[in-house]
Amino acid sequence: MAVNSRIKATKSKLNKSLSAPIVISVGGSLVVPELIDTQFLTNFKKTIDENVSKGVRFIIICGGGKTARNYQKAGQNITTLGSKEIDWLGIHATRLNSQLLKTIFAPNVEEVIVHNPNEEIRYKKPILIAAGWKPGWSTDYIAVLLAKRFGAVKMINLSNIDCVYDKDPKKYFDARPIMNISWKDFRAIIPKKWDPGLSSPFDPIASREAEKQGIQVAIINGENPGQLENFIHDKSFDGTLIS
Repeated sequence: MAVNSRIKATKSKLNKSLSAPIVISVGGSLVVPELIDTQFLTNFKKTIDENVSKGVRFIIICGGGKTARNYQKAGQNITTLGSKEIDWLGIHATRLNSQLLKTIFAPNVEEVIVHNPNEEIRYKKPILIAAGWKPGWSTDYIAVLLAKRFGAVKMINLSNIDCVYDKDPKKYFDARPIMNISWKDFRAIIPKKWDPGLSSPFDPIASREAEKQGIQVAIINGENPGQLENFIHDKSFDGTLIS
C-alpha cells in the first residue's frame, strides 16, 4: 500500500536545491533482485536522462543486492566470517553494480566512481556515481555525506518497498503506512546500530547524520519511476518523506 507525500521545504532550501545535485541511493535489491533487472535499469536510465537534459544533476550510489548476499552466503557456508569480511564482500558487490550504472549512463557520467566521500572528487559531468567504501560505512551513509559535501537538500532512497511503516508489515498485519515522519520519530522505530545484514528503510547512522544536516529523504519504490519523477520536481509522490 502506497501513501501520498508532499515535500515541505523552506524557501531557502528550495532555492538552494535548484543548483545542487539530487542524491539517489539505489537499493541493490532493485538492480539485482535475483538476476540483473534490466527493465528497472531501463526505466531508471530514462528518468535520469530526461532530467539531465533539463539541467538536473545527480549523485547516484548503489547497494549490493542479491550479488552481495550470494557472495556473503557462499563465504559463510565454507568458513566462519567476521562482520568485516562480510562487509567487504558487500562493498565489492556495490562497486560492481555501480560500475554497471556508470556504463549505462555514459557519456553524461564522471569517469571515476567515488568510494571515499572525503577524497578529492571531480564532478563536472551531470552524473556522479559512488559505491561502498570500507567496513562500517553503508551506502546510505556515504550518500548522506556526499549530499552534505555538495549542498544537496533532496535525497531519495529507492528500494523495493512502497513506504515506511510503523512496524514490520511482514510480521504485523496491522502495520500502518507513514506518509511524513520526523527524523526523531523515524529513528525510534528502526534499529539503533548498523551491520552489513541490516534490514531497514534507511541506515540508522545515516539517519542521524541526515537529521544533523537538515537533509530530507524520500523513501520511494523504485519500480514506479513516475514517483521518482514527481519527487524530483517537488510534486506529490507515493512514499514516505523523512525530515
